[in-house]
Amino acid sequence: MTEPSRRRVVFFNRAYFPESSATSQLLTELAEGLVETERFEVTVVAGIPMGRTDVHSPRPWGLVAAEAAGGVGILRCRGTVFSKERFWGRAVNYITYFLSACWAGLHLKRPDVVVTLTDPPIVGLAAWITAKRFGCPFVISFRDLFPEVGRLAGGPRPVIEAILGRINRFLIRRADRLVALGEDMRRRLIESKGADPARMAIIPDWADGRTLTPGPKVNAFSTGEGLADRFVVMHAGNLGLSQNLDTLIEAASRLRDLPELTVAIVGEGVRKETLKKQAAEQGLTQIRFLPYQPKERLGQVFASADCFVIGLKSGLTGCITPSKLYGILAAGRPFIAATEAGCDAYRLAEKTGCGLTAPPADPAALAQRIRELYNDRAQAVEMGRRAREAFKPFDRPVGIRAYSELLEGFAKK
Repeated sequence: MTEPSRRRVVFFNRAYFPESSATSQLLTELAEGLVETERFEVTVVAGIPMGRTDVHSPRPWGLVAAEAAGGVGILRCRGTVFSKERFWGRAVNYITYFLSACWAGLHLKRPDVVVTLTDPPIVGLAAWITAKRFGCPFVISFRDLFPEVGRLAGGPRPVIEAILGRINRFLIRRADRLVALGEDMRRRLIESKGADPARMAIIPDWADGRTLTPGPKVNAFSTGEGLADRFVVMHAGNLGLSQNLDTLIEAASRLRDLPELTVAIVGEGVRKETLKKQAAEQGLTQIRFLPYQPKERLGQVFASADCFVIGLKSGLTGCITPSKLYGILAAGRPFIAATEAGCDAYRLAEKTGCGLTAPPADPAALAQRIRELYNDRAQAVEMGRRAREAFKPFDRPVGIRAYSELLEGFAKK
């Protein structure tokens, strides 16, 4: 009996392997996971990784270069790599990648399904043009919502904001399926973007529960960084514009009396130098800034923490879902959700008892929550146990299976 042919799926997103951003890593895991099911042939129309010189780039005057990794075909599209710290740098990066992605879409094998993510927010147009050309289903997997994210995390110009809003609504009306990361994002898409509830699906991000598991506090990373005998409050991930890390800095200034406390801020991002300057000006020696850690070390990094802080600026609930939540759950560590009450992390903490909550941009409240866990280590350990239990729906195989079922359903039509 002849086996059915594999369904061809094309993803459009600028960030992809080997970039270290959360979106890049999750899309890489999704694409490779779909290939591993042996039911899909996957191509990703990606950009040249920011800050990487060891990745194939198009030849001079060429727009696209083909390569492969993890069984996934990758079309690397030429684009600028200006600093993301300034809005116009990000905008030019977006536009140049978008134009190359449109060109790449003209040279694909006929796909069964086209899926776009939201890096950059205009890339969905290139994906829609490709889907329209081939007459195949078009799916949007939202990682964040524009123009809200741009407005609250740095601010595009009003004219550009209006254009992004129109593009967003145009694509939402034409997509065959809209995938949200959580209930708060689904609700915002319906209420403020006019999304059709019948075409909505919720598939959360995930972590890999096989490689990220609860581990001992004393390990090579914690010993090497002098954290093994400290009470470590950690933020691990992008140090960008949306995490509201100024609140964590201010909270630390209220906790100078705790002799064993270390606040470890792990990762890179556009705000790192500003945050380091703030901490230095206030003489906050209990704050440590540590560099980005490779994926294979995350188990030890997360195990070194006694609790995590998940921050999000007011107004971003439903526009961004902090993906770091799922790694924290997998590692069996408690967290403090310094977010609005509608945020998925906030609601999960209250529902399962795996964390505490605090209002966003309230350093005094966040400091009080940290002090509570510092003074009650047994409570922190019990919350960590509950976190691992709460992790089950967010394990990588669950997410891969959900996408596989969604895409196979379209491919059969």
